[in-house]
Amino acid sequence: MFKDFAEASAFVSANGIRMVDLKFSDLWGRWHHVTISAQEFKPALMKAGVGFDGSSVGLKSVKSGDMALIPDLSTGSMDPFCEVPTLSFFCNTIEADSKQLFPSDPREINRRAEAFLVTSGIADESRWGPEFEFYIFNDVSFENGINVASYSVDSVEANWHNAQGGHGHFIPIHGGYHAIPPKDQLYNIRSKMSVTLEELGIPVKYHHHEVGGPGQCEIETPMMKLLPACDAAMMIKYVTKMVAHEAGQTVTFLPKPLYGEAGNGMHFHQQLFGNGKNLFYDPDNSMLLSETALHYICVLLMQARAVLAFTNPSTNSYRRLVPGFEAPVNAFFSLGNRSAAIRIPKYATDPGEVRFEFRPPDATCNPYLATAAMLMAGLDGIRRKIDPTREGFGPIDDNIFSWPPEKRATIKSLPTSLEEALKALAADYQFLLEGNVFTKELVFDWIKAKTNEDYQIRTRPHPYEIEMYFDL
Repeated sequence: MFKDFAEASAFVSANGIRMVDLKFSDLWGRWHHVTISAQEFKPALMKAGVGFDGSSVGLKSVKSGDMALIPDLSTGSMDPFCEVPTLSFFCNTIEADSKQLFPSDPREINRRAEAFLVTSGIADESRWGPEFEFYIFNDVSFENGINVASYSVDSVEANWHNAQGGHGHFIPIHGGYHAIPPKDQLYNIRSKMSVTLEELGIPVKYHHHEVGGPGQCEIETPMMKLLPACDAAMMIKYVTKMVAHEAGQTVTFLPKPLYGEAGNGMHFHQQLFGNGKNLFYDPDNSMLLSETALHYICVLLMQARAVLAFTNPSTNSYRRLVPGFEAPVNAFFSLGNRSAAIRIPKYATDPGEVRFEFRPPDATCNPYLATAAMLMAGLDGIRRKIDPTREGFGPIDDNIFSWPPEKRATIKSLPTSLEEALKALAADYQFLLEGNVFTKELVFDWIKAKTNEDYQIRTRPHPYEIEMYFDL
């Protein structure tokens, strides 16, 4: 939004700004913020920053936690949810003493991935189009203790309300795809989310009701450059939650909040461009994909088990990645097959639109790290020039679940648990270290923290276990 501090300062004065909000991502992809008075918005801020404790958000150890925030002036926007006029910025994190950019800042890792792409000579930009699936619920409760474990959610659209009477237009399980009002009771709130995003400079391609009957929605953006796409992902999660909150409802991007119902993915459409040309397009290929695209796809699939430690970093992620819900469980690519890990959309035939989508990811990921990991795997494939068709990754357009077991066993499977993905990452992370994009320290800090999360789940009795085994 702003080219320099003078322009930002003039905006603050001209628009009666009283507060300046500094937002930043922790290592795990959660947003945090600190707010300063507009009177403290001075040139010195751009050098000294605003101090904070990096150890509290996973960025640093306790013994050396002091860090500072520097606003990225190009990201300035008015926060539409603040009663007091508030100008908001995404921030870069720096070392408190040296004032150097913190190398493990998720946005900085993302920038290094894009810089590595450019210096490699392969392309001069990557473009990304995440799909945002989420549930809107009207009530949520949960409790966990030594002697209790429970949760409950409710949706005004759910057909479990049929017996209570009412308008009779409830949505059955798996019956929500592109539902129309009056069944779709969330159209207006999605439209408000979309308008708010557009007012913040984030384009919205479309929104609609998704498959999940009890309140599942989707908002999709057009393709964007790497860092803006990740910034948009953070803003979309913020805006959807805030708009719902103001309406007395709640949004969750949890991959599998409902048993037996569709889960929430965050499929990433991907492209590489050079000199304004889509490097993934080849009119002579039956799928319209170039050799560059196929090489990219090959190693993304080869290293998918490790990549999923960043793109699917929660234990709940793997409750979504199960057969029967259009969620991928095998590493293959296909033209239009929604059970494939990589799908080439049949409708994207224009030279500038040809692309593929990587379907396993979900929104529990940190988008800055997830996209960087996918990009690094793809670039490794382009450098190695490996053909996915020769490696057995497809294209496969059949329903693989109709195949006999011995034939299905020939397809490489995706991890079935967070523990499995983390072990794959520990065994295969060198591609992430190219160009100093990721550091070995960050990779193993990630593995350590996520392994502890997995342990916290595995050591707790599950309510359904009590029902299954209590009488034995």
